[in-house]
Parts: sequence; C-alpha cells; structure tokens
Amino acid sequence: MSQRNTGVTVQAVNAHACPIREVLDRVAGKWSVQILVAAAHGPIRFTELERGIEGISRRMLTLTLRNLERDGLVTRTVHPTVPPKVEYALTPVAHELNDTLRRLTDWAERNRVYIAEARAAYDAEHEPESLDA
Repeated sequence: MSQRNTGVTVQAVNAHACPIREVLDRVAGKWSVQILVAAAHGPIRFTELERGIEGISRRMLTLTLRNLERDGLVTRTVHPTVPPKVEYALTPVAHELNDTLRRLTDWAERNRVYIAEARAAYDAEHEPESLDA
C-alpha cells in the first residue's frame, strides 16, 4: 500500500461517495430517466406517463414517481375534480438535470446502431464453442 495515502480509509471514501452514488442511482435509473424526459415538456398526467413509457408497470411508475417527488425532482399536483386529476411536473433542479439527460439520450440515439453492431461483432468473435465438437 502506498505510504502517501495512509489517511484514506474505505470508510472515508464511502462516507463521501455514498450520497453521490445514491443520487446517481436515483436519477440514472431506467424508469427515472424516462419519466424525467417525458415530464420535461410540462405537467403530465399519470396515465400519460403509463401509456408513454413502454414496459413500466403501474406499481413501478408509482414507486418511481414517489421517489422522484421525495428527492425534490418532481412535484405532484392534485386538482379537485371528479375524478381527481393528478399531474406531475419537474422542479427547477430537475429541469437543470434534464439538459444533461437530453444530451445523454441524444448520444444514445445517435450511437445505438454502432453499439448494436459492436455487440454483434463481439458476440460473433467470442461465440462459445459447440459442445458437439
């Protein structure tokens, strides 16, 4: 072990990194990204999110929205109508985050074909040998 870093312990690193890791885990989660991107254009209703995000269950949408609200990234507004109308909107902090998410999703869109081709090439090169041989 290096003598220069003897004051750095695993506990010290984790104490600093853990809150950052928690924030990144929350905002970079599969469903969180899609919800934040979908809500970036203005208030959006639960059912619009449910229909617009392919593969998300009603329960997962509810849990993710609740966590995003808890983290101060989404506001929930209940309008006193019958039936009640509930809308979700991004907070100013989430709008700032959305700029970064938009760049990330744009990058993913631009490079998805490249990545698919790279995966196919890798899989072809590293194909497991047949058990019949």
